Amino acid sequence: MALAGTIYEDDRITIDPDICNGKPGIRNSRITVETILGFLSAGDSAEEILRQYPSLQREHINASLAFAARLMHNRYSVMKIG
Repeated sequence: MALAGTIYEDDRITIDPDICNGKPGIRNSRITVETILGFLSAGDSAEEILRQYPSLQREHINASLAFAARLMHNRYSVMKIG
């Protein structure tokens, strides 16, 4: 579990339980990593995301991808419920 104000990925990604319900996000903003990944997975280009969110930098998008990639290093179990 991350501590309040925990900073990841080159000081660009933070997790704070008081901001965006504790979802990982871009430091000093309310833009979540989930939002950036959602746009990318929908086929939007980095340029389009930067156009929609002028406060973002390309490094924020790269940090979001790196953060998500690091999460995939964890081991996961899938259980059928019910």
